[in-house]
Amino acid sequence: MSDDTEPDIDDLQRRMDGALTALKAEFGGLRTGRASASLVEPVMVDAYGSQMPINQVGTVNVPEPRMLTIQVWDKGLVGATEKAIRNAGLGINPVVDGQLIRIPIPELNEERRRELSKIASKYAEQARVAVRNVRRDGMDSLKRLEKDGHISEDDHKIYADEIQTMTDDLIRKIDDALNVKEQEIMQV
Repeated sequence: MSDDTEPDIDDLQRRMDGALTALKAEFGGLRTGRASASLVEPVMVDAYGSQMPINQVGTVNVPEPRMLTIQVWDKGLVGATEKAIRNAGLGINPVVDGQLIRIPIPELNEERRRELSKIASKYAEQARVAVRNVRRDGMDSLKRLEKDGHISEDDHKIYADEIQTMTDDLIRKIDDALNVKEQEIMQV
């Protein structure tokens, strides 16, 4: 609330959009049978006494549709990078070639596709819950503002309708993103 006399609709919209952005980032890490640099983004490497994102220890490339490569900059970090990829639970097997790590992306079987689809649904539900929590915060602030006499009952209704419309739009966008991701996962 900027001045505590009217609801900050822009802040609510920003927070709801943040849930959609986070969902799309989560979807980027789900493997669909095609190589994507975002597949290894969440991997953290033990380097120089701390955890570093993989893109800070080497260059991630996608030379072919079913191959990722990581050119590790420091020879001493090749082993740690390979270990981090193996232990990330991505279902991929890196192959070391000097300072270059090749990661072939295997075909997905039907069971793994269904599993990934369920994970995508779980991510989408978490995003829906986040949007609904933002909506609830907005509605609570409206009640407070009306109770304190800062907005009228009519204004409360207008703002509530606006917040509900924003919520419905975001939930629809989340559902659309989920449908696209599920089709991508199930595509053979």
